[in-house]
Parts: sequence; C-alpha cells; structure tokens
Amino acid sequence: MPSSENWTPAGPDLKTVLAAYKHPLLALSEARIPAILLRRVYPPTHCAGLIRRFIHRGFMHDPADTTSENTRTRIDIGTSLGNRGSDKEAFLKHAGHTHALFRHLFDGFDNPVDTIYEALSELAVGKTVKVAREPDGRLYGPAIFRIHYTSHTYRPHIDHVTLREKRFNYAVSRFEHQFAGVLCFQNASHRGKSTQAILHRCLWTQDVQPHIDGDTFHDYAAEHSIARCRVDLQPGDLYFFNTRCIHEVPPLQGPDPRIVLAVFIGYSADDGEIFVWS
Repeated sequence: MPSSENWTPAGPDLKTVLAAYKHPLLALSEARIPAILLRRVYPPTHCAGLIRRFIHRGFMHDPADTTSENTRTRIDIGTSLGNRGSDKEAFLKHAGHTHALFRHLFDGFDNPVDTIYEALSELAVGKTVKVAREPDGRLYGPAIFRIHYTSHTYRPHIDHVTLREKRFNYAVSRFEHQFAGVLCFQNASHRGKSTQAILHRCLWTQDVQPHIDGDTFHDYAAEHSIARCRVDLQPGDLYFFNTRCIHEVPPLQGPDPRIVLAVFIGYSADDGEIFVWS
C-alpha cells in the first residue's frame, strides 16, 4: 500500500487539477487521489458575514452567549436525505422549503451553493451537473449547512445511499459512486487546529464493516498499512472526496462551532448526468 505521503489531494485550484487529470472525478472514484482540494474559492469575509446572519435570524445559537439554553451539538440548515429519507414525501416537501429559503438567504453575498456547483461542473468534464430530482421533477435539497458544537465527532464510517442507507427507492440510487463536497465556513478555534477530516485509502467492503461496527478500524488500518490523508481547511476552502473511502472527523475543540456547507454527489463513469443533493 502506498505511503500517506504519496496519497495526497489534487489542487490547489481548478487549473492545476485539470492539467494533472483528464477526468478528475474518475480518479476520485477509483481512490487514486484522496480528495480534490480547492483553496479560497469563496471569500472568507462572506463566510463570516453569513454566520452573523445565521445567528441574527436564530438559525444557530451564538457560542459567545453563555446564557443560551440550546444544548444541541449539531444544527442543520437545509434538508438531509440521511436524516429525513425514511419518509420520502416529507423529505421532498422539506426540500422545497429549503429551496425557498436559499433563494434569498445569501442576498448581499456571493452564493456559496453556486460556488460548489460551478467548481463541480468544471471538474465534471463533459457531464451535466444538476440538483438531484425524482422522475416527476421534484427536487432534493441543493446543499446543507452543518453546524457542530463542543466535542462533536464522527467515528470511521462511509456515506452511501445504497451501500449504507439502502435507499433504493430514490433516483440517486442509480449512481455507482458517491462523493461529498464540503465548503469550509468556520473552523474550531482551539490552538489553531483546522483538520476537517481524515480520509483512509480503504474503499468499503463487507469485510471492513465488522471493524467499523466494532470500533477497531484503526487497528485494521495499522495492520494493513493503509494510507491516510488529513484534510486541513481554512474558511473559503472547498474539497471533494469519495465517501466510500472510510473517513472520520476529529472531535471539535474549543468553543467555536465548526461550520460547513456540504453536498453529496452521485457519479457514474458512463452516466452523462451528475446529481447533487444534501
């Protein structure tokens, strides 16, 4: 297995990525690269301005407000298929509300959802990128803000509509591969740590699942010399990765929440469309 030093993200901008890879998303699907990492694609000042808007509108609680009784460690602004997909009608209705909210939520700022879609369209090379939809035209959520407080963490896992969630009744189940796109809005402040994720060069199989279930994946990775990549981001940075690669998110440190705008992406090498959802 190659060393971690040889398994590094493609980047730091679209021009460099496209010069190195004729089909960057194909390389991502095959885990030849851990991620596509694009620096400063969105203005950090707009990140800060939108966070102030979220607090002012009550979408998230202010970490500086020590009198707040809100104890949630995760807040979503948007529609999550993972959380709401068990009721398809309710999910699609909620997604409609998200589209209505996002029409004006970013007024006065660059639209960060457009930033993600435009970058993905450049990387798609000949494919059409669109919001995921059912055959009757009803749209999924276009993206979702995830706000994490305190010690929130994600243990090693995968994200996949069919392999993990078994949602075969959704149109996005047609895609072989699933990616994620993550635009960093704010990091935890503690000691300057900015790691957003740890990606392992290990595509999920049934043989790996017992190690995920038993919380022994780190032992398995060490035993098999599995390479890994730490993704460190600053506000305005965007990265894409293959969600079938085992990945984890370190515990949040410090009082400030970690805030990202995230999407999932359906991709098949022989499909002319790419679907995006949250």
